[in-house]
This record gives sequence, C-alpha cells and structure tokens, in this order.
Amino acid sequence: MINRDEVRTDRAPGAVGPYSQGTIADGLIFTSGQLPVTSEGELVVDDIGAAAKHCLDNVFAILQAAGAEPKDVLKVTVFLTDMADFGAVNAVYEKAFEAPYPARSCIQVAGLPKGAPIEIEAIARLP
Repeated sequence: MINRDEVRTDRAPGAVGPYSQGTIADGLIFTSGQLPVTSEGELVVDDIGAAAKHCLDNVFAILQAAGAEPKDVLKVTVFLTDMADFGAVNAVYEKAFEAPYPARSCIQVAGLPKGAPIEIEAIARLP
C-alpha cells in the first residue's frame, strides 16, 4: 500500500467531491485539476487568459502548501473545451514557468465541471 498525505490550503478552491486538493507520495505532489476560480470564489469564463492564470494560481497555491514551487513542476495537463484557446493559454503558461519547461499535455474535452473553459493539474517533486 502506498503511503500518501493530503495537501490542503485555503488559498485554492476546496474539493467539490470525494477527492483531495493534492496528495504527496514518494516525494511527488499531485494536484487535482484546478478550475479558474478567483480568491473570491468567482468562476472566470469570459477571458481564457485570465482563466488560465487563475487555474495556475490555484495549482501553485496547492504546491506551496506542500512546500514546492513552480520550478518543481515536472508535468502539467491542461484540459480545454475549445482548442482554439490553445495560443492564449500557451502565452500565460510560458510566463508562469521558466525553461526548462515541464512536460505538458493539452487535451480538448467536451465539458468541464461548472461549465469552466479550462482545468489544469500538475505533478511536482518535493524540493
């Protein structure tokens, strides 16, 4: 059985189901997918760049609660409801990380929770 610890922070939206904001196992941090929710609890749907930034801010808040930073991210998965948003998301992503950039997948999906246009999750290492 894998020993895992839960990561929790008030600086990112709480789980809306039976899952953790993040988990730590074997020196790795896994975040749950983060929607573009502001610190005031508002869902950002009308500006994909702002939405991407809020997703990443929420991911980074979870990582920080675990003791990691953006430079510790190894892999990111981006879920988009419209692949036409790829360029705008890529511009935000490029500013959020430094080279060498984490590995990344970007997948178009039919829908996301709460009608969000984007969701982002990450895997990082503990420093």
